[in-house]
Amino acid sequence: MMMNRRTFSTALVAGAAASLISTKPTTAASTAPVKARNVVLVHGLFADGSCWSEVIARLQAAGLNVTSVQNPLTTLPDAVASAERVLARQDGPTVLVGHSFSGMIVTEAGVHPNVSALVYVAARAPDAGEDYTALAKTYPTPPASAGIVFDGDEGRLSEEAFLRDFAGDLPAAKAKVLYAVQEPFNKALLTGKTTHAAWRSKPSYYAVSTEDRTINPDLERFMAKRMGAKTIEVKASHLSLISHPDEITRLILQAAGQQA
Repeated sequence: MMMNRRTFSTALVAGAAASLISTKPTTAASTAPVKARNVVLVHGLFADGSCWSEVIARLQAAGLNVTSVQNPLTTLPDAVASAERVLARQDGPTVLVGHSFSGMIVTEAGVHPNVSALVYVAARAPDAGEDYTALAKTYPTPPASAGIVFDGDEGRLSEEAFLRDFAGDLPAAKAKVLYAVQEPFNKALLTGKTTHAAWRSKPSYYAVSTEDRTINPDLERFMAKRMGAKTIEVKASHLSLISHPDEITRLILQAAGQQA
C-alpha cells in the first residue's frame, strides 16, 4: 500500500513518540505490583548476606520465600552472575532487593525475567553505562569514604569509620559484631559499569536513609526521583535494613503486592 507524505509524516511522529515512551522508567505509582512470593536480597560493601537477617525473619513470617545472596565482592560481572544464579532458581515472580553498592547488581540483574519489582535500600542506582563515581562526585563526599583502607587490592572500612559512619545508629556492641564479619572487596569491583538499567522497565521502590554518612542522602533522593520510584525516607544510618527493619520490610512487601 502506498503512503502519501502526510500519512508517512504522521507515522514517523507516532513512531518517535513510541520510542520516547519506551525509554521512560516504569513507575511504581503507575503500575499495580505483581503478586510475588519470592524475595532475593543482595548485600553491599563492608557486609555479607547475614546483614539482612532482621528483614529475612520478618519476610518469612509474612509467608515469603527469601534468599540472601552471598555477593563475592570481586568484580561486577561476578557479583551479577551470583545474583542471576539465585534468580534462575526462583519459581515465579521475584522482588530483587539491594543495599548500598548492590544497587549496581539490582540495576543490571533486574532485567531477569523472574524479577517483578526492584527495591533499593540506600543503594546505588546508575543508568546504563553511567559512571557512578562521577555522578557521586556531583554531591558532597560522605564521611565514610575517608575511612576506606586498602591492603593491596582488598579494601575494607576502618573500625572507627564503620562504627561512626556506616552503622552509626546501631548499639555499639551490635555494630562491632557486624564490623568483625565485614567482607573485604576487590578494587576491580568499583570499576564496573552497568550495561542495563532494569529500573527503566521494572516497578521500582527506594528507601532513602536521611542520616546516611556512606552515600549522600541527596544523591539517594536524586536517583529515586530519576527512576520514578515509590520512595520512603527513613531516619537512619546507612544500615536502615538493621536499625529499621520494619520499615524496610513493609516497602518490600508493597513491591511484592502483599499487604504491608
